[in-house]
Amino acid sequence: MEMIVDTSVIIAVIANEPEKHELIKLTKGVDLVAPLSVNWEIGNAFSAMLKQNRVTLYQALQAIEIYNRIMIRFVNVELDASLKIAAELNIYAYDAYLIRCALKYNLPLLTLDQGLQHAAQLKGIPIIKVT
Repeated sequence: MEMIVDTSVIIAVIANEPEKHELIKLTKGVDLVAPLSVNWEIGNAFSAMLKQNRVTLYQALQAIEIYNRIMIRFVNVELDASLKIAAELNIYAYDAYLIRCALKYNLPLLTLDQGLQHAAQLKGIPIIKVT
């Protein structure tokens, strides 16, 4: 089985958020897929945490080390198709990339982002629920 994962899921696991154990359980034995943009979103998330003094550079680099051990198949998505989705749903491109990825590969989406869940559902994408 394969599923699309977004940055919120990866950060929750790396940062030991309350959902971590359920996310690990949901993804055990599953091939994770993500658009290439997720890689840059992870870097952006940690740079924001650095800027806000929520983590030290050492902690951020340790987190990136953990992230690099997560097996994710990164795939390309078409910018034009993604931009059409962004315009249609009035969402940011980063969310549109995930939606395009799920549509292109016909895979369910695992995200903690409620807005992304809603937008994906509007396009008929199955959402993997986190309780």
